[in-house]
Amino acid sequence: MIIELGHYALILALATVIVQSILPLVGTIRGDRALMAVAPAAALAGFLLVLFSFSVLTFAYVVSDFSVGNVWQNSHSLKPMIYKITGVWGNHEGSMLLWLLILVFFSALVATFGANLPERLRANVLAVQGFISTAFALFILLTSNPFLRLQPAPAEGQDLNPVLQDIGLAIHPPLLYLGYVGFSVSFSFAIAALIDGRIDAAWARWVRPWTLAAWSFLTAGIAMGSYWAYYELGWGGWWFWDPVENASFIPWLAGTALLHSALVMEKREALKIWTVLLAILTFSMSLLGTFLVRSGVLTSVHAFATDPTRGVFILAILVFFIGGALSLFAFRAATLKAGGLFAPISREGALVLNNLILTTAAATVLTGTLYPLVLEALTGEKISVGPPFFNLTFGLLMLPLLLAVPFGPLLAWKRGDVLAAGQRLFAAAGIGLVCAAVVLYIQNGGPVLAYFGLAIGFYMIAGAITDLWLRAGIGKVARNVAVRRFIGLPGSAFGTALAHIGIGVTVIGVIAVTAFETEHVVEMKPGMQVEAGGYTLTFDGMRRGQGPNYSEESGHFTVARGGVIVADVWSSKRLYSARRMPTTEAGIRTFGLSQLYVSLGDAMADGGIVVRVWWKPMILCIWIGTLIMMAGGIVSLCDRRLRVGAPQKVRKVKPALEAAE
Repeated sequence: MIIELGHYALILALATVIVQSILPLVGTIRGDRALMAVAPAAALAGFLLVLFSFSVLTFAYVVSDFSVGNVWQNSHSLKPMIYKITGVWGNHEGSMLLWLLILVFFSALVATFGANLPERLRANVLAVQGFISTAFALFILLTSNPFLRLQPAPAEGQDLNPVLQDIGLAIHPPLLYLGYVGFSVSFSFAIAALIDGRIDAAWARWVRPWTLAAWSFLTAGIAMGSYWAYYELGWGGWWFWDPVENASFIPWLAGTALLHSALVMEKREALKIWTVLLAILTFSMSLLGTFLVRSGVLTSVHAFATDPTRGVFILAILVFFIGGALSLFAFRAATLKAGGLFAPISREGALVLNNLILTTAAATVLTGTLYPLVLEALTGEKISVGPPFFNLTFGLLMLPLLLAVPFGPLLAWKRGDVLAAGQRLFAAAGIGLVCAAVVLYIQNGGPVLAYFGLAIGFYMIAGAITDLWLRAGIGKVARNVAVRRFIGLPGSAFGTALAHIGIGVTVIGVIAVTAFETEHVVEMKPGMQVEAGGYTLTFDGMRRGQGPNYSEESGHFTVARGGVIVADVWSSKRLYSARRMPTTEAGIRTFGLSQLYVSLGDAMADGGIVVRVWWKPMILCIWIGTLIMMAGGIVSLCDRRLRVGAPQKVRKVKPALEAAE
């Protein structure tokens, strides 16, 4: 009975978001405050109904109710509880319900924390959110219903895809969806502004917190997905330019551009039209990513759907929202003022350069992702656009951007002095070169371009610190004054510095592991050794084991340095009984910021086993940098200046004498 209640709650949620999408919009057209006031209540009710529906599906997984088709297809009674819960979104139907839950959650947040917004703007924003929620609720109920029953109920489930039975799956999809769906609020603000015809600095300040939150979550989601693929799939890589990876990276690039563009609009009331367009395009790229992953167009461990009907439905959603938004933008663009003017050499100019490079990079990744699909659809010919294309094109685009990033915060608004900013960055450039020289000495050689890339990474870190140093006046004023200035800096200053530091740290990790990693593929028998990264791995033999829903063979390796044992590593191959599907569990041992990565291959007829051993220097910098970036977004989000209310009319109090007269 409870399953039917969850299904019924989802149907009621559909009715609620339909009300949310129509009545407030009618209210803004008629100027009816009562109809506009329906929006917050409907948004909260829709969230509670979808939350109840999602909780019911989760309960079905927890108790292994195999009468529910979705549970039977993606769960097993012997599966650990944590993977029963994560199995809720480890499939197409459940993941789309999670998507809808996060969508209505953001609507509820706007309803709760948007009381300081102008009444018309809040009603229009929630109405647009309601239209998006309606589309996805219809999609779930008509094509991807997770509550369908099986009669008779099977005795046992088919289990979840083994590669998805990992703690990373408990974190990665929710974070990714919080980023994807979070950009829907920026999109709704853009559409609401176009409907109402009001786009100003206050609008940009209202949009920026939602964009920051979505960007921070998406950053964390991409990083978690990268690390999950790195340690779980056993292939030794952290990014492969897979189309599904690109589907999340494209909106991240567009969202980064939107953040910087909104800042220019907030500070100088410039780039108004561009900022609105970016808000539309960023969420459009999120919808496009949804189409690629959920339509069956792509084959990947991330891509769950294979039913063409679902693909057509999502394509219709894509056309309606992207096409409708761009049409409205085209209709309204001529009536919008472009905003303030500024010199090319200024902070605005630096942010425009940032926007141009990021949007070009997003377009490049999008082209490389879609071109093989379009070509196959038109000609039937299959081609592959792989890492060489993306590494070359994306890398060349990022080089000037990385060099320019430290200049931006040091340039003045409206008109800056690039020479003066360059002089302030001399020390940062020197630090970058010295650090690269130290790495060169330690590595004792290597590709010249790699050291240039490392110097850029260290230069970006030092440049971000330079900005805070100069703002606080360290070295120019008394120490206690400098400390007070430093503490009193706005949160956005610290957030910007942290984000730029994070990029520098990630660049260092990417360059170091790409240029200096070593790989050994050897056949090993017990007692044999292999050298990697200055460590000696000794293969001690294999051991059989049994997990809750799998059997495994694990290889044990002893790690020594200079003849002294410093660690050991277990690497295994698992076979999941329900699906009869093997997986490779890599053995990873961390030394500082570097890692020793061991993956087992096929067993040989002579009793040996193929072993792949990687030494990955400074690879943890990749994910540490992304965490620092995310922290920068959160710190900026806490800036009190982002909590702005709508201007209120204040009644002028007449003097007593005037009133008496």
